Amino acid sequence: MQHIRSFILLRNLLLGGVFFLPLQLFGADQAAPMTQQVIPEAQQVAPDAQHSVPYIQEPLPQVQPPDSYDSMDAPRNYLSDKIAKLASSIDRFFGGDRHYQESNQSVIQMSLARVAGYGGDPKFNLAAKVNISLPATEERLRLLLETDPEKNATTDNYVTGTTIPTQGHAIINNKVVVPESAALAVRYVAPEDTALQFHVDGGLQFPMPVKPFVRARSSYSAPLGGWRMKAAESVYWFNTLGVGSTSLLDFERIISTPVLFRASTNATWLKDKNNFDLRQDLSIYHTLNDRTALLYQASAIGVTNPMFQVSDYVLLAFCRYRMHEKWLFFELSPQLHFPVEKNYKVSPALSMRLEMQFDDLR
Repeated sequence: MQHIRSFILLRNLLLGGVFFLPLQLFGADQAAPMTQQVIPEAQQVAPDAQHSVPYIQEPLPQVQPPDSYDSMDAPRNYLSDKIAKLASSIDRFFGGDRHYQESNQSVIQMSLARVAGYGGDPKFNLAAKVNISLPATEERLRLLLETDPEKNATTDNYVTGTTIPTQGHAIINNKVVVPESAALAVRYVAPEDTALQFHVDGGLQFPMPVKPFVRARSSYSAPLGGWRMKAAESVYWFNTLGVGSTSLLDFERIISTPVLFRASTNATWLKDKNNFDLRQDLSIYHTLNDRTALLYQASAIGVTNPMFQVSDYVLLAFCRYRMHEKWLFFELSPQLHFPVEKNYKVSPALSMRLEMQFDDLR
């Protein structure tokens, strides 16, 4: 009997262990989430920071896809810079109004010109322009001295000599005609931008009585495909002219390395006359070598008052030759005019000019 009781007790212990252990294991598995949570790796923080500022996961930066047009910026900027450099060197060689107005260097120009044929004058016309940067002003202030400033303002041509000189100058002798007036002015040049330029002038016009004048000019250039566009606007007030403005729009393109094409549209407005003087030029500049450059130009000149009318068509060739060093030039320009006053019949002319030009590079 004692062996039987021992066997029954052992059996009960074994059965209790079999049922009790799974319940213990099952309870341990259920309690694990309550006692030990698995923290994702992105939310784990350093032990010394667990009781300070809670960790905030920053979002990853969004990578923008590259602009498909970015690859075009480099060749476009290169082409625009190439056109600008060629146009600047041509304008500097020809010594036109653009070089005088926009050059960063000091510029001195003196010329003696004569036109034979249509609109010609048997006398020589004397002209001068001086644009000097004042010291200790970081090229912000310039001193200007020029002849006939009101004519320079109303004729914003790049190449001087392509327009027939105006009659009515004061005559000193039978051979030389001096300008009607001269001006002394101070120019303020705004800090230069890559594409925008601006300056304003204030000065006095002689002879006596002295007459004040004010003028301002801004220009902007930008690439446009394989072209370069340049726009310029001048506003001014002269005691002899009143209020006026001159607008200019250029489109330039390199035909080949020494050849530049330029289409220029010019409009001059004077309040007192209530009229626009219009001019359209199609020009090809051809640099032959470091001493000679050619210009071929077709122009249409017109007015809007009392009615819109083309007053003259002009075909010309223009040769500029550097005679001595880098400052003495001779110009020769055969021209064919078709003026309305002659019913657009051909009227030949010949312009000749001797010029001395000095700047910081000469």
